[in-house]
Amino acid sequence: MNQKSRPQIALLVEASRAYGRELLRGVAYFARTQVNWSLLHQEMMLDSEIPDWMTSSRIDGVIARVDSHTIEPLRKLKVPIVDVRCNREFAGVPQVETDNRLVAELAFEHLWDRGFRRFAFCGFRSASYSDARLRYFREMVEQASCPFTFYQSQGRPGSTLTSLEYAGMMDIEPMSKWLSKLQRPTGLFVCNDIRGQQVLNACRTANIAVPDDIGVIGVDDDDAICLLCDPPLSSVRPDAERVGYRAAELLHQMLSGYQPEANVEYVSPKSVSERLSTKVVAVEDVELAKVCRYIRQHACDGINVGDVAAYSSLSRRQLERRFHEVLGRTPHEQITATQIERVKQLLRETDMTLEQIAPKAGYSHKESLSAVFKRETGHTPGEYRFESRSLDA
Repeated sequence: MNQKSRPQIALLVEASRAYGRELLRGVAYFARTQVNWSLLHQEMMLDSEIPDWMTSSRIDGVIARVDSHTIEPLRKLKVPIVDVRCNREFAGVPQVETDNRLVAELAFEHLWDRGFRRFAFCGFRSASYSDARLRYFREMVEQASCPFTFYQSQGRPGSTLTSLEYAGMMDIEPMSKWLSKLQRPTGLFVCNDIRGQQVLNACRTANIAVPDDIGVIGVDDDDAICLLCDPPLSSVRPDAERVGYRAAELLHQMLSGYQPEANVEYVSPKSVSERLSTKVVAVEDVELAKVCRYIRQHACDGINVGDVAAYSSLSRRQLERRFHEVLGRTPHEQITATQIERVKQLLRETDMTLEQIAPKAGYSHKESLSAVFKRETGHTPGEYRFESRSLDA
């Protein structure tokens, strides 16, 4: 096949969000390994109009985040289209979408496993993915016979996602009032990471402790957004790369004259990336929750059980007994577990030596840290660093 005859595929997918970048990666992988496409892409926002060059260029197929303002201009091209936004259905346009039911299940199970037995949801009204995640999450909470409440910013059908997200930025005050009324502790599922950042900002304004009072989990696992949050946001990681790859497969079939039977194909999410916004054991005991928060905040300052007992209104014996009854561990074990989590983070995310890490985890000597780490994890710090980076490679 010569250069001129290569199919030219237009990609109307934003690279400004993690989900969009993963979609593009999936399409690119299919194009590199399975076909001989020429991919045409221009940086754009999620709600952008189609670029002018598309109407004057030879386009053989389109993979796009299709919506009501772009569908008619795309139809005028008279080429196969695959939609990877799935905000609404369009006749003759197959869709590939993340399975929102499984997204909600992962979020619910994550919060449940951390001890939450009251649940809430916060999203954007009239955003189709948000409405779907609310519906599925509520079903699971109701099946578990647990209390549930939800809050959504005001939005009108047909509004762009950009305008819905902007409305979410403007309703911090009413959302803060809603958050303040939630009974503690509550596990809160937010429709995406952008909404999660808005919720965490509101929690900080309202002096709500996260994750002790409210544990928060989002969707998309966007590193830039999740790590900007305070505390860093836990998030369900979709398999957007697989969505992009499958969309490219469908488009290839359509270019060969095949029309997919299913209107929508669903792709399962990958996993949950846990960060500090849910790294807690949710307990009803107010005093114990307070003590656990103190340990999480100060374990790496070198505190001991005596310091914890001095902070608590309980005697040391009462504290030990309550820890054992509720959490099945001692305060000392809780301190150690918190320190080891900090060490793991630094081993994964930095090139710091163990000698540099030790004081940041509350240890005076790297030798004692190394011995505790080996005892608690079964690996030396060096082995853990090597294995964690091998998995990420």
